[in-house]
Amino acid sequence: MKILITGASRGIGLACAKKYVEMGHDVIGFDITESEFKSPSYTHMLVDITGTLPDIDDVEVLINNVGIQEGPNVISTNLTATISVTEKYAFQDKIHSVLFMASSSASNGAEFPEYAASKGGVVTYMKNSALRLAKFKATSNSISAGGVYTPLNFHITENPTLMEQCLNETLLHRWASAEEIAELSYFLTNVNLSMTGQDLLIDNGEQLKSNFIW
Repeated sequence: MKILITGASRGIGLACAKKYVEMGHDVIGFDITESEFKSPSYTHMLVDITGTLPDIDDVEVLINNVGIQEGPNVISTNLTATISVTEKYAFQDKIHSVLFMASSSASNGAEFPEYAASKGGVVTYMKNSALRLAKFKATSNSISAGGVYTPLNFHITENPTLMEQCLNETLLHRWASAEEIAELSYFLTNVNLSMTGQDLLIDNGEQLKSNFIW
């Protein structure tokens, strides 16, 4: 299959690129920076998704992974540009599945205001996409991850005190790895045929954690 992944240079996007190539697919990665990953089956393109998008025909799997947490362009990058990418590449006869990287913030409102709002919008747009992709027999789902070991979180993962505080907020006392999210992504896009319009919360029980007082 022809796979398109945005934000493919590091973190979850890079883990996904490696996973899909490993499984025998041709992968195109978009990012504003170069990638360390080299493979005959991988094509890296320097693309800012908030700008002009290149013409690419017959994308079969689209993974919307680009995301930033802070700054003046959070909503334009996380939501508006994600919509633009999906509208350009997904709605055509070859499409098989679309996956959005949302966030646990989409359902609990935590983290930065614009970030939470943008990811909430991503989940709603994912559902809208599922309605419109149905005529192509294609699925549309999203992953709302909690803590994940990625370069974006180095300021936490490299600080033992902050890391322990974060782990204590989860039931399982762990964060997910980028590779774990990539495995789930592959299942949702290339194995799953019947689930669509769904957002999967992968947060090691962080939102469920509570202390019962009697």
